Amino acid sequence: MATYLTQEKKKEFFKEFGGSETNTGSIEGQVALFTFRIKSLSDHLRENNKDAACRKALLTLVGKRKRLLTYLAKKDINKYRALIEKLNIRK
Repeated sequence: MATYLTQEKKKEFFKEFGGSETNTGSIEGQVALFTFRIKSLSDHLRENNKDAACRKALLTLVGKRKRLLTYLAKKDINKYRALIEKLNIRK
């Protein structure tokens, strides 16, 4: 399933959201990466609605992203608001 996400694409996410290509531990970079994966899994599930393994992976990613966002909101509310605005997560 992860063939759609190349190393260059990952580095691009972490450079844009995490500060540098090698800063893979940044909360903002991880949330951006999870958001990209969630969107692609959602698109896959629209076409293949009986794919239970994909649905499980999607729910797992949504939970991980939610935990990271909760942590970021407690740590720095301004970064949290900027990130959800940039990623267009909530309306």
